[in-house]
Amino acid sequence: MQAQRIGNTEIRKFDEISRLPLEARWLFPSIDEALVEANRDWLGPNLVEPGSTRLYMSFHSYVIRTRHHTILVDACNGNHKQRPSMPDWNDLNTPYLANLAAIGVKPEEIDIVLCTHLHADHVGWNTRLENGRWVPTFPNARYLMARVEFEYLFDQHRRHPETPVNRGSFEDSVLPIHEHGRADLVELDHVVERELGEGVWLSPACGHTPGHVFVNVGDHGRERAVFTGDVIHHPIQFADPSLTNLADFDAKQAHDTRLALMHRYADTDTLLLTGHFPSPTAGRIVSHGDRFRFAFDGK
Repeated sequence: MQAQRIGNTEIRKFDEISRLPLEARWLFPSIDEALVEANRDWLGPNLVEPGSTRLYMSFHSYVIRTRHHTILVDACNGNHKQRPSMPDWNDLNTPYLANLAAIGVKPEEIDIVLCTHLHADHVGWNTRLENGRWVPTFPNARYLMARVEFEYLFDQHRRHPETPVNRGSFEDSVLPIHEHGRADLVELDHVVERELGEGVWLSPACGHTPGHVFVNVGDHGRERAVFTGDVIHHPIQFADPSLTNLADFDAKQAHDTRLALMHRYADTDTLLLTGHFPSPTAGRIVSHGDRFRFAFDGK
């Protein structure tokens, strides 16, 4: 993805895993693989694996530089995290921090970490392993998390379930942030910063998780860029917004949130910074009959 400028704000993306093929029916249990074939031409080989119906996804983070803050949005999977229930994420050793350095940012320069939600593949680099302990990766940052989401997961955690909460990520990537006093639990409409003509703020986007949020950049009340997190996982959902993800907390609410996103921003100049679309990643929604498609930026 090319660097984006929204007024005085710069947005850059860097990868942890640039492309990972996943079975369509693992992502979307209700999918008819004929839908993949019917949309293969416009999706192309960057989004659908040639010779199969597996769908490509990316795992990446964003850095927002405003005049006041350097903000990281979503922290991917993390290294050395034990995720036996998800082999593709298990015990990774990726050059994530080197990739961050390649866009000119050091961990200590991050002022704020924004979590669109607290799933394992969005919080992993909140912490890193140091002398056998999980410590904040970004030592000078405040980590902003939706209060309702944290409290829901903490309630699960203190019940000592047999299966670790969020594949173990709550214990190794969220709780240590809270215990180090770096977490700020915020409301779903929290304003990160605002001044005349520009700002960064959250807005509710619940369904995939209880406290999922959008991160918005622009004039307050007029979004010029929206970080969508996991409201939508793959562009094929523009062809069929009813496709629900395996991990959706409330499938109906997730569908309604996704469809509202499409109707709100279709055929506008609002840029979507998506959570899992492979590069070029960013783009805009366009109408296509009674459905939608995604026009990648720069294409």
